[in-house]
Parts: sequence; C-alpha cells; structure tokens
Amino acid sequence: MTEIAAKEEEAAAVEIDERTTKQVALGAFVGTALEWYDFFLFTTASAIVFNVQFFVSDNALVASLAAFGTLAVGFVARPLGGLIFGAMGDKVGRKKVLMITIVGIGAVTGLIGLLPNYFSIGIAAPIILILLRFAQGLAVGGEWSGAMIIAIENAPLAKRSRYAAVPQLGSPVATILSSGGFFLLALSMSKSDFDSFGWRIPFLIAIPLLLVSLWIRRKLEESPVFSQVMEHGETESAPIKQVLKTFFPQIIVGMATTLLGVGGFYLVTTFVISYGVRVLHLDSKLFLLATLLAAVVEIPVLIYAGRLGEKIGASKVAVIGGALTAVLAYPVFMAIESKDPVLVVLAIIIGVSALSIPYAISGVILTGLFPVHLRYTGVAIAANTAGLVSGFVPLIATAFLAASGDQIWPAILILVAVALFTLVAGLLVPRLSIPVKGLKH
Repeated sequence: MTEIAAKEEEAAAVEIDERTTKQVALGAFVGTALEWYDFFLFTTASAIVFNVQFFVSDNALVASLAAFGTLAVGFVARPLGGLIFGAMGDKVGRKKVLMITIVGIGAVTGLIGLLPNYFSIGIAAPIILILLRFAQGLAVGGEWSGAMIIAIENAPLAKRSRYAAVPQLGSPVATILSSGGFFLLALSMSKSDFDSFGWRIPFLIAIPLLLVSLWIRRKLEESPVFSQVMEHGETESAPIKQVLKTFFPQIIVGMATTLLGVGGFYLVTTFVISYGVRVLHLDSKLFLLATLLAAVVEIPVLIYAGRLGEKIGASKVAVIGGALTAVLAYPVFMAIESKDPVLVVLAIIIGVSALSIPYAISGVILTGLFPVHLRYTGVAIAANTAGLVSGFVPLIATAFLAASGDQIWPAILILVAVALFTLVAGLLVPRLSIPVKGLKH
C-alpha cells in the first residue's frame, strides 16, 4: 500500500482553488438532487400508486410486494451501471460520465410520467415500468459515485468531510420536492383524480429539472487529481479487474458504511408508509408530511455530521450514527405503532435524522478507500452493492411482516442489524483507508 499512498499524497498535493471547489460542489449537488428526486418519486409511488395503477390484484399484500419488487429492480441494475460508468469514469474522466448519467435519469423519469397504466394497455404497463426502472437504475449506478468523487477531489484535504456532505444534501432536498409534490397534490385533489393523473405531474417535472441540471453541470471542472493521472498516462486499462483483485475488503467495508444511510432510509420511509397505510390504516398524507418534515430536519443534520467528520474523523461519525440508530430503533417503531399522528411524525423525523449521520460522511469514507486511478470504479461498486441490498429492504421487511402476522418486530430487528453492520464497518475503516497526511479517517 506504500506506493499507492505515495501517489495519493502526490495527487492530493495539487493546489486547490476553493472557489472552484464550491462551484463543483454545487454542480454535484444539483445533479444528485435530480438523481434522488427521480429515485424517491419511484419509491413513494411504489408505496401509494404503483400497487394500484400497474400491479392490479385483489390481494393488497400481493400488489404491494409486486410494487416493491419493481422498486428493487432499479437497485439490481445499479451495480451493473456502477461497473459500466465507474470504469468509464476511471478511463475518460468524471465530468463526461456525469453528463451521460444525468440525462439518462431525467429522461427515464419523464417517460414514467407518460406511461399508460394497467387498465389502459394491460400487462404491457408493468413490463414497460420494470424496463424503465432498470434503465433508471443503470444511470443512477454511475451518478452518485461520480458526483461525490468530483466534489471531494476538488476539495482541500482538511475540508473533504465538509464538501462530501454537500452532494448528500441532494437526498433531503429531493425528498422535499418529491414527497412535498405528492403531498400537495394529494391534499389539493380528490383521490380518484390523484390516482388517474395527479401522480404523473411530479414525474413530468423531472424534464425541466433535467434542463436546469445540465445548464449548471456543464460548468463542472474535471478534478485536478484525475487530470494529473491522465497527463502522466497512469489510467488503468482494466479498472474493474484491478479493483476486485486488490481492493475487495475495501468494497465490503465501503458497502457496509453506506448501507444504513440508504437501506435504513428506505425502511423508515418507504416500508413505513406502506405499513402505516395497509396495516395501521392511517392516511398516506400523514406519512408524506412526516417524510417531508424529516427531510427538512435532515439538512442541518448532514451539515453538522460533515463538520464533525472534519474534527474527529469520518469513521468515528459512522460509528456514532450506527450506535444511535440501533438504540433508537425500538422507540421509533413503537411510536409509529401507537398511531398517534404527532408521535408518528416525530418517530420518522428522529429515525431519519439518526441514520443520516453516517450517510453524511459515507462519501469521504468511500473515496478514502481507493486510489485516484481506480476510485470511480471502487466507489461505484461499493456504493451500488449497498444500493442493491437496500433495494430489497422494504420487500424483505414486508415479507417478514406478513409471515409474523403483521407484527412490527421484524422491521425493528432489520434496522438494528443494518445499524450494527455500519457501526462495525466504521471501526474497520481506518485500517483499510489509504493514509494521506492532513486527512482524518
């Protein structure tokens, strides 16, 4: 690891203009916000729309399982997209790949908004929806990794945790836009109007958002550290093979540190929405409001956790977030089980806030595990493996819920297990990261 560490320190020594850092961070944030907006639209729609519009069944549980299965298809596609775009990013550069992925995400989301439902074209509707979801997953597989890497590689070493949290702000902002859009539409129109055409409006809005993102992202600067690698002819001809051969432990640890912020989020939001509506018989608008408020609170949590990573190291922040989530899992779900609207909203806010702590610094942890010339591939594989597992969390929780007779304890155990997985990985991060002077792991 000595030679790799030396190259990393040499690359990191490239002079960074922090004005450029802020511009690149903005470009990464905008693209990531669109990415998660499109993805969260699908997760929310899976819980309240797709199960009745595309997966028609007399059994509500079967319809929910089919909708969540389609949600999982996107996560299955993410590792493949990560391999494709990760390798491209390590060969031709981060900026070029990010322009491709953002177009793919925005275009597919717009098409979903135009897709006729099962009652219009029959079985073709869910089939096309699954194909579009797969295409969306491919593009997302390369988007988050590239946006995070280009933001961090353009940041000063001592402030990498801070700027790593900036693209992560795209998640709560996207949640506000997607859940807020669904909430306002559900509030302002009848259920029949919402089910027939209202749900399509947020998907169609992705098209103008894509145009804005492209306008901002075209100003992105290629990262100076990767430009140096290209100038010296040190790009890797077979990055996937090299990463899997040399950095497999880093992939597992990187995946584990990312898992809570993604998989835990889908458990506390997507699964809880479905559970609350189907089992507790609560209004879906209550959960949309709770998710919206949780996203608002998540923004300062992410900023604080990023700053905390600068002071004590990103790995310690991951450990804190994992421990806090594990401790809060039981009271959070018991509050939801109470059916009291105030407690339900508070529970979702607290649950999302706790698991957002390790999410804030997952980017700086992942980039620190891989050298510059293999970074896009390594980060993409690790992050999208976490995404693959996360995509099945609502489906697994729903299946266990049915097997237990609609008891909530399986969901509690799943959240605790994921939190402890992230906690243990956080403890291992310093041993596997590339040592760079001035950067706390």
